[in-house]
Amino acid sequence: MVNELVATLVRYTDAHPGQNAVATTMPGVRILRADRRRRPKPVGFKPALCFIAQGAKAAVFGDKTVHYGAGHALVATLELPGVGWVAEASPEAPMLGIAIELDLAMLRSVFRELEEPPAAGSTPRHGVVVTRVDGALADCFVRLVRLLAMPRAVGVLFPGIMREICYWLFVGPHGGDIAQTTLATGNAEPIVRAIHALRDGFDKPVRIEQLASIAHLSASAFHRQFKELTSMTPLQYQKQLRLLEARRLMVSDAAGAEAAAFRVGYASASQFSREYARMFGRPPRRDVHRLELAGGERIATRATGASGRRTSAQPTPQP
Repeated sequence: MVNELVATLVRYTDAHPGQNAVATTMPGVRILRADRRRRPKPVGFKPALCFIAQGAKAAVFGDKTVHYGAGHALVATLELPGVGWVAEASPEAPMLGIAIELDLAMLRSVFRELEEPPAAGSTPRHGVVVTRVDGALADCFVRLVRLLAMPRAVGVLFPGIMREICYWLFVGPHGGDIAQTTLATGNAEPIVRAIHALRDGFDKPVRIEQLASIAHLSASAFHRQFKELTSMTPLQYQKQLRLLEARRLMVSDAAGAEAAAFRVGYASASQFSREYARMFGRPPRRDVHRLELAGGERIATRATGASGRRTSAQPTPQP
C-alpha cells in the first residue's frame, strides 16, 4: 500500500516539475513534494488535513510544536497562524504528502448521521492533532491517489471517499477533539465562537473583555482556554493574522508597505515594519523584493470564514 502511494505521488509530481504543491482535479486537494529540507516559514493554516506518505514535516503554533512523518496526518481544525517546514526530505527520498481542505458542511453532515457521535472532552483541546493513518483510513487515501489517473471519475467517486475520510476521523482516537473545534461542539463551542469573531475582525483593536463576553466567560478564563486551543494569546493570534494578510496584500495586490500596514489595522508603520521583520526575517520591502526575484511566492486569496465574511490570508493548506 505504501509503495503504491509513494510511486503514484512521485509519478504525478514528476509531471509537474518545480511545483511544491501540485493542484489536482479534486476540489481542495493538492499533492505536496519537497526534494530537500526547508527552513521554517510563517504560514496560515485553515481547517485541513495533511497526510504524509514519505518524509516528514513539522509546525509550530504559539508554544506548541508538532512533528508528523510517514503514515501520519496533521489535522488542523481551526484557522491558525503558525510556522511550518519540511523536516525530512532528499532527492532520493522526497517528502510526499496530500493536503486536503476540510469541508465543514460535509463534516457536519457526516457527524449528524453517526449513530454514536464521539464524546467531547471535559475541556477544550488544541485545534491541531496528529493522527496515525492506517486500516480503513489509509485505504481511503490509496483510492484518493488512484483518482489522480482517473479525472473523469472524480465527480462521482471523490465525494464518497471524502465522506469516508470524515467518518474515520470522527470514529478515530481524536474524534471528540475534531468535532469540538471544527463543528464547535461541547465545551469548545464558546471559545471557537470568540475565535471566529477575532478572526473576522483581525484588523480592529482586540478587546479581551468583549471576546470573553462572546464566550460567556471571565476574562481570565477566556484567556486561559483560548491559549489551550491555539497555543497563543489573542494578541499573538491577531498579530500573526495581520502580518500574514499584509504580506499577501504586498505580494498579490502590489500594495505598498505603509498601505498594507494600515489596511490590516496598524496605526504605526514603523511598528508594523519591526514586527514584520521579526516574523518574516526581513523588513517588508526587502522581503517582497526577495519574493519577486525568486519568481513570487503563491499566497492564496482570503478564505471565507464561518460567518461568511472574508477573513485573513490562508495559503493552500500545507500544514
